[in-house]
Amino acid sequence: MSLPLSHLQELRLDQVLTDDVCRRLGIFAVPTDFRLTVVIPVYNEVNTVLDVIERVRRTKLPLEIIVIDDGSQDGTREKLAGLPAADDLRIILHERNRGKGAALRTGFEHATGTAVVVQDADLEYDPDDFRFLIQPIVEDVADVVYGTRYGHHDRPVPPLWHVFVNRWITRLCNVRTGLYLSDVETCYKVIRRELIQDLAPNLQENRFGIEIELTVKLARKKVRFYERPIRYDRRGFDEGKKIGWRDGVRALYCMLRY
Repeated sequence: MSLPLSHLQELRLDQVLTDDVCRRLGIFAVPTDFRLTVVIPVYNEVNTVLDVIERVRRTKLPLEIIVIDDGSQDGTREKLAGLPAADDLRIILHERNRGKGAALRTGFEHATGTAVVVQDADLEYDPDDFRFLIQPIVEDVADVVYGTRYGHHDRPVPPLWHVFVNRWITRLCNVRTGLYLSDVETCYKVIRRELIQDLAPNLQENRFGIEIELTVKLARKKVRFYERPIRYDRRGFDEGKKIGWRDGVRALYCMLRY
């Protein structure tokens, strides 16, 4: 039976679809007391940093955005200084480059939201996935949600070596932690604020090894992990990508150390 257009306009999706379909589509009400802290570590990203902040804001979620400039020298600081003051934005400056891990610790310590997520400043990850990622935390079925780049096939095809290295590191980390993650090196890790702030003072890795250190220490706390597929548009080293083979070696070291 068809309904007049005026009637269709009055219907909400959650009135037409079943609860299960709504959940699978990420259709849910965000609680009025929920706020997502987005920690953005930045180092020499003058061409993308403002776009990233704008894309985060376009999600229309209740946000706290914390940008940590980690000693940029390419004009990024000047771009950030030109932004108008806003209630949803806080900018913190490191006087020298200390690494992604150090920038994240600073961001975690200043977070006040319900949950915290990391957003890289290079546009590889799409903030529109935030709503889908926070859903298990809002529904209280998870304490930590990892966005996996390998959970679906609707994505640009990455180089074989990139997939191989990531999956190799992930499998070794799974053996170390007893978890069954598919993408431990993902940027998108949504974590309850009180949980990450309990860990932050004891995090030691200053570079990309923090991904492994954080996962190992979260697993040790026996928290509830969840995974959801995300979009990923990988950039190359000629476009400014900073992680390298030494960080892969460091990841192995972190598995043993922590």
